[in-house]
Amino acid sequence: MSEATLDRPARGPLNGVDTPTLFATIDAVDNQRELAAFRFRATTTWQSGTHSRSSIKSFYGAGSELEHVREFVLDVDHPQVLVGNDNGPLPVELVLAGLGSCLTAGIGNIAAARGVTLHEVESVIEGDIDIQGILGLSNEVRNGYERIRVDFKIRGDAPAETLRKIVDQSRSRSAVFDIITNSVPVEINVDAA
Repeated sequence: MSEATLDRPARGPLNGVDTPTLFATIDAVDNQRELAAFRFRATTTWQSGTHSRSSIKSFYGAGSELEHVREFVLDVDHPQVLVGNDNGPLPVELVLAGLGSCLTAGIGNIAAARGVTLHEVESVIEGDIDIQGILGLSNEVRNGYERIRVDFKIRGDAPAETLRKIVDQSRSRSAVFDIITNSVPVEINVDAA
């Protein structure tokens, strides 16, 4: 039995988190580790210029193919200053939103599991990019973010130190934080005609 299943008090839903289902999921995966294998996917289609449209509908998880309750469609573009038509956020902005969303979801789950009622959670995430790399003007400047800052404002019915520990645990368990801060192999295959 893992540490995730030890010393868990019975608790009802809290902060919009179905805590009994959260604990049941942890127990199911703890007892049947093959249920932990997930594969997420997105399909992106070029629209025009720097504008693309991504759709997210199905994924593999818990031993079978699954679908979201509806298809999610995301338009992504560049602003006019970067030769786009501003039909959606930049891809690099979606990375920031993904990081903030992942950390915030973790905070909600962890606080509920610990019995902490949250009153407010807000993050401001900023990333610094020098576009000389993207524009091919310098091989000394990386193409991606040089630095990302996350500032949280969190209020709840627990002491400030407990709230800080919840944020820290969310960071340590965040898939998106891990993706951003560790090298992930990316394989690109091309079917060109």
